[in-house]
Amino acid sequence: MTALETALVPVATATLEAAPTLVPAQVTGGEIDPAGGGPLAYVGTFIVAAIFYSVTLHIAARYVLGTVRLKRAFTVGPLLAFASILLQQWGPLIVVPFLVAMAYTAILVVYDLSYKLAVLVTVIYYTVAFLVGFTVFNLVTLLGTAPG
Repeated sequence: MTALETALVPVATATLEAAPTLVPAQVTGGEIDPAGGGPLAYVGTFIVAAIFYSVTLHIAARYVLGTVRLKRAFTVGPLLAFASILLQQWGPLIVVPFLVAMAYTAILVVYDLSYKLAVLVTVIYYTVAFLVGFTVFNLVTLLGTAPG
């Protein structure tokens, strides 16, 4: 069955002898509101995002720089989490370049690195964050389809 066939629904026709016709299903609904959960949702999102950003940054910094203090990653992570929550309404085309620039600047200042080394840490950081985020998303999606 193709994707088009799965998106079609039978519609009754005027005569009883004719077979039902297939028309595309239309999904209507309200706009998605990211702030629908209230202040508690913002706090929870901030905490989870800050931990995610900090841990992935620490992994990247350890990979590139060797032994580094965890405190530095937990200095940069909450800044990125706060900025991503503030900018969420503008979408990924605005948020991602801004956060990359902000992460680069924060890594440059907090880790006291040269410009080239800060670029390398930033690239590795976003690679690690993408891989971890992709894995967690797929795991959550897989567990969401489990029976029971």
